[in-house]
Amino acid sequence: MTTLAPRQPDAAPAVYDAATLAVLAAMEKAADEHLDRIIPDNTKRGYANDWALWEEFHDWLAERTGHRMPSTAVSRGNLVGFVVWLDTIKLAAPASIDRRITGVTVTARGLGVEVAKAATVAARQALKPLKNDPERQVRGRGKAAAVTPEQLRQMNAAVTDGLTGLRDRALWLMAFSIAGRSAEVAALRAEAIVHVSQGLEVNVPAVKGRPPRDVVVHYGKNPDTCPVRAWLTWRAAAGITTGPAFLPITVHGRLGDRALSPEAVREIIARNAERAGLSVRLTGHSMRAGFITTSRRAGKREEKIREQSGHAENSPAFWGYIREADKWTDAASEDIGL
Repeated sequence: MTTLAPRQPDAAPAVYDAATLAVLAAMEKAADEHLDRIIPDNTKRGYANDWALWEEFHDWLAERTGHRMPSTAVSRGNLVGFVVWLDTIKLAAPASIDRRITGVTVTARGLGVEVAKAATVAARQALKPLKNDPERQVRGRGKAAAVTPEQLRQMNAAVTDGLTGLRDRALWLMAFSIAGRSAEVAALRAEAIVHVSQGLEVNVPAVKGRPPRDVVVHYGKNPDTCPVRAWLTWRAAAGITTGPAFLPITVHGRLGDRALSPEAVREIIARNAERAGLSVRLTGHSMRAGFITTSRRAGKREEKIREQSGHAENSPAFWGYIREADKWTDAASEDIGL
């Protein structure tokens, strides 16, 4: 028969002399350094990217709430909101979202933030139904849909009224006309968009190490999709002469004073495409891809298109767009006697 020993009272915390405390501190530091060394470099880069997205999510929240919370505010509500944002705005695949949750949690704890288990459990509960959606599972495995002029007209017909609608129309038409990346559109400056008799002369700023470029944007034949008229209307309504070309607008219709983030640019494009009921889901890159394919189908020379988009001469992405635009031109199966 086993004899059960009575429960002993909790021991008092040990008290150590200064020399012992110094050795323990050194061992703690050595342990941290060792654990950091054995983490693969790819994992570290992944965690850094996850945290960068977390910071971008907080910037996105700040544009809508008017208050930038510290990135160390990792709560149940924030993590669930992060999942929804990654799904609906970033169009991330569920597996990618799952990794992002882990990366943010690990990084936050490494910064000394206590992340409650209830927060990560709730985030994965929000993620669970997304993992069962076949369309979401294949996200990120194909090229961005290239927008067409007809789809731009559909978006124009469905755009909301008021200042927000004027901004959104000007933004997506500018993004299309300069073949701009979302980060480039977000970084545009009003004083660098100059109105001339033929249209606009636009300085596209350097972003992410890419060189700046100067492009021209002609007046469009259709007033509803003319990028020049759209820009001038938005500029006059917002009273913009210098500073960021596109600004956030609160739910009360007040203009912010900071530039939109690249993520906000992508969200505006995706939201307006959805509002218009387009059969494809557009992303920020859809405007860039759409300009290249549309311009090529209109007979524009490759070098002129590259000047507008800023692609290198040997860019595989650029030539992929050109091949897509040209595939029905003088097709091998055309007029061969069938």
